[in-house]
Amino acid sequence: MDDGGGLLVEMLGIGKAYGGVQACSDVTFTVRAGEVHALLGENGAGKSTLMRILSGDVAADTGTVSLDGRPVRFSSPVDAQRAGIAMIHQELDLVPGLSVADNIFLGREPRTRLGTVDRRRAHRETRELLRRTGIALDPRRPVGELRTGEQQLVVIAKALSLEARVLIMDEPTSALSPVEVEQMFTVIAELRRAGTGIVYISHRMEEIGRIADRATVLRNGAVVAEFDPRAMTAAQAAEAMVGRSVQTLFRNRSAEAGDEVLRVVDLAVRRARPGRREPDGVSLTVRRGEVVGLGGLLGSGRTELLETLFGAGSRQWRGEILLDGQRVRPRSPRQALRLGMAFVPEDRRVAGLAVDHSVHANAVLSIVERLALLGVVRRSRETGAVRRIVRELAIKLGSIRDLVGTLSGGNQQKVVFGRALLSEPRLLLLDEPTRGVDIGAKSEIYQLLGKAAAEGIGVLLASSELAELVGVCDRVVVLRAGRVVRELDTHAVSEADLLAASMGAGIAAQAVEAENGELVDVAVRGDK
Repeated sequence: MDDGGGLLVEMLGIGKAYGGVQACSDVTFTVRAGEVHALLGENGAGKSTLMRILSGDVAADTGTVSLDGRPVRFSSPVDAQRAGIAMIHQELDLVPGLSVADNIFLGREPRTRLGTVDRRRAHRETRELLRRTGIALDPRRPVGELRTGEQQLVVIAKALSLEARVLIMDEPTSALSPVEVEQMFTVIAELRRAGTGIVYISHRMEEIGRIADRATVLRNGAVVAEFDPRAMTAAQAAEAMVGRSVQTLFRNRSAEAGDEVLRVVDLAVRRARPGRREPDGVSLTVRRGEVVGLGGLLGSGRTELLETLFGAGSRQWRGEILLDGQRVRPRSPRQALRLGMAFVPEDRRVAGLAVDHSVHANAVLSIVERLALLGVVRRSRETGAVRRIVRELAIKLGSIRDLVGTLSGGNQQKVVFGRALLSEPRLLLLDEPTRGVDIGAKSEIYQLLGKAAAEGIGVLLASSELAELVGVCDRVVVLRAGRVVRELDTHAVSEADLLAASMGAGIAAQAVEAENGELVDVAVRGDK
């Protein structure tokens, strides 16, 4: 194992408790100059708490943090940034109403000699930062108009602007396509050569094996394993994280597809809103008991298609949507629910949950009308339904009255998934259903997905993870620029085939080679 450069960060005996819950217990963690140190563990294992301590967001109860051999104690993230420590959070910390440039330099705006904000310089430096992340955006464009993946790249550009010596990256690729991931790995290689120490948190084991020099596993707030990620299999790492063997990650696909539940014919939005890649003549089908994937690169139109089907997108469209052979035209999510559709959105905290409300309140949002008797909702029926879904989905919580925002990411996602199932849908629409959840929660969600399919529910699943599409779906419909370009049988294709179909001709072969070859490993890690 490469020891990298000198020691930048040393965290010794770190402890942190929230009430009666011990988030971190006697944790020791170090970061060297020019290395990528992966921090692994299930949702709720203590990773975020440990990094929030390092980045100045919270204070440790016990233990010490040293930077360049000198003890430090930060009172805020601003203090940590001044010391050279920056963090890219999993939940994007952007202001939707401000421009890209204003978000990147918020609180640190470049100034003219007269003391006014130097807009020209801010826009020039923003363009350069975005170029390094591999994306071309107008610095004046409001962040709220960007897709989730584009917002994630803006956050990465913001972190680069800080010129940090220690950069903490929490699930930085969760909303990125394979091509954007490759560009981000190029950025990481550049930072490594400059001597930046990187803490890399991810649930994507294939990424850890490619870019990390060391890996530390947390479970229940304590360090349970340290290993060389290049010499440990994904299965071994997963077992260390969850404390048990993960026998089968993907669902059992033995069920036979039934009758057609969804048919989309030449669906096209007449007037596209800024920043959206709307459907442009999409046709596809989904059968009962079948999981159909939506593939494609960032900006291919996967999310927009799902939102249009669910009545959450543009209402100005032409074409046909048929459910069980009957023409429908959902004009709102409420109407789509009544028709038998359910939707799990990409960003659970923004579009899927009311984080300041209880698990109970969030779980019954879409079924209040169905549970009502003569217009009156019986609390006992609500409570029974919520407890049943908590039990069936193995949601870890203290009480159904707990605020959903206090749950781990994986359990929050299960609440959103459970709410969709409580509506008893005939068609389930899923947008990045396992984004930002650990491998144990992924396996559980995949098994629940298999159970839903076995019960005759049709599933349309959009994902940027190639392995997920190939491992979970029966067929994958590939989108590019809002149009269907290929339909692939996952029993007969590989992840490389899917990537090539997503990108089309030209650079596809090079990208597939980069996705699977050794050249990327050399560029990222700097090995000889």
